[in-house]
Amino acid sequence: NAFLAKAGFPAPTATKTGTTIVGIVYKDGVILGADTRATEDTIVSDKNCSKIHFLAKNMYCCGAGTAADTEKTTLTISSQLELHRLNTGRVVPVATANRMLKQMLFRYQGYIGAALVLGGVDSLGPHLYCIYPHGSTDKLPYATMGSGSLAAMAVFESRWKTNMSEDEGKKLVRDAIAAGIFNDLGSGSNIDLCVIRSGSVDYLRPYDQANVKGT
Repeated sequence: NAFLAKAGFPAPTATKTGTTIVGIVYKDGVILGADTRATEDTIVSDKNCSKIHFLAKNMYCCGAGTAADTEKTTLTISSQLELHRLNTGRVVPVATANRMLKQMLFRYQGYIGAALVLGGVDSLGPHLYCIYPHGSTDKLPYATMGSGSLAAMAVFESRWKTNMSEDEGKKLVRDAIAAGIFNDLGSGSNIDLCVIRSGSVDYLRPYDQANVKGT
């Protein structure tokens, strides 16, 4: 890197997920959605990056920020949740995952570049949390994060309603991610969805392609 710097080349930057990630609570559970573009500075480094991470059988987590940080953070917490499940013999509450994630991120004072949307269903019903890189959290009926979050939030604020059906929820999440893709250069490619219900999960990858280029 020092040799390249002397020759006038910039040092490589961390891969960022750019990103539009969203989640909603619907009638029977939670639907999470994400685009699939990862960037290094102004270069698209990955067109089909998976941003919806497995945490436990009843919960998943979307990650925005530095790709390595979101991957490692969710992997670490996923293993801790499995140990918790084995120790207690019960389905882990979503609030437990939220607490673990926020405590880990707070400990590092924002130096872990992971902004997360956590969704899951437990004995108390569906839950959706926004988790910020410094460790603060919000519990919300719908949430957006990442560089395309404003465009996605505009879709949610105009169309989200309580007790939506699964088909309505899928279409809303798809349209919110598409809004992020079309209005933000850091977001792009495909739309991934994860539908979490009590007792079952559908991980739809890809669910849709937002902007198919002509040949």
